[in-house]
Amino acid sequence: MATVDGDRTDLDDTSAARAALTRRTSARAASHVLRAGGLLLALGVLALTALLSLAVGAKAIPPEVVWDALWRFDDSYDHNVVLGLRVPRTVLGVAVGAALGLAGALMQALVRNPLADPGLLGVNMGATTAVVAAVYLFGLTGVGAYVWFSFGGAAAAAAFVYFLGSRGRTGATPVRLALAGTAVSAVLLGLTNGVVLFHDFVFEEIRFWQVGSLAGRGVEVLVPVAPFLVVGALVAVTLGRSLNAVALGEDLAAALGARIGRIRLRTAAAVVLLCGAATAAAGPIAFVGLAVPHAARLLTGPDQRWLLPYSAVLGAVLLVASDTLGRVVLPTGELEVGIITALVGAPVFVALVRRTRMVRP
Repeated sequence: MATVDGDRTDLDDTSAARAALTRRTSARAASHVLRAGGLLLALGVLALTALLSLAVGAKAIPPEVVWDALWRFDDSYDHNVVLGLRVPRTVLGVAVGAALGLAGALMQALVRNPLADPGLLGVNMGATTAVVAAVYLFGLTGVGAYVWFSFGGAAAAAAFVYFLGSRGRTGATPVRLALAGTAVSAVLLGLTNGVVLFHDFVFEEIRFWQVGSLAGRGVEVLVPVAPFLVVGALVAVTLGRSLNAVALGEDLAAALGARIGRIRLRTAAAVVLLCGAATAAAGPIAFVGLAVPHAARLLTGPDQRWLLPYSAVLGAVLLVASDTLGRVVLPTGELEVGIITALVGAPVFVALVRRTRMVRP
């Protein structure tokens, strides 16, 4: 009898374990379905935002005319405005916004600091310094002329920051990278301000680029940076599982087989590619890379496999919507997108910080 009771107890324990496993599996599947549905909804919002960007501007164009311009082009004035000006600007806004959102999420995971942004690696100041040097030394004008200098300066600054932060026995720790990035950015800022203050023609050339702008940007700007954006995005989406392991702590991640140095290097490379190319195309746009990952984290939790695509889509939504708002907020003219993202986004970020507990990346 004792044996029978013991067997029955074992069977009950096994059944309970199976039931618990089934519940966990069902909950995980439901969570995946919910997150996938949310991502599709975010993509739908992005599509509507992009269509609104095509219709709104100095001259409002009815939605049906926008639709005809996209599918039945007839070389009219409105159709030329849509396809020649607003489509390239909107596509660039989607690409830059997605890149900044991705770069921000990667940066926060890399340094394990929820207040980090892509500029922490010196990317923004490296790009700005290179553009100032190109205008001052070589007299280059126009974004298409100095886009390569911008990207090269961003990459060089980030590489130098990583070199400084990796010196010593401890290697490239998050704290060392942050300190090195802050120091390099401060030096570059001083050099840049010195040149701009004493040379008016440099200031006139870069003043709109420096504040962050999509105005006047066309295919000639998007094409050179597109390969870097694509490669950076592909590298980023492959890092989700690795960054989840790093979030457990470097010692535990190493015990689980994660190669910490390689993960850091790949993450830093993706940040440079994404933020460097975005900065080269549209200037150093603030706030997007800082706040968008927090908004995405409220929807996905800390799982980087979902956080990264959500950050890309929400970053694109924020930037395109801000650019569209900047076209109509003034009676005449428009505000640059970098100003709008700061004015609209900063209060939202403060509200997120005050009302919710910030989850560690």
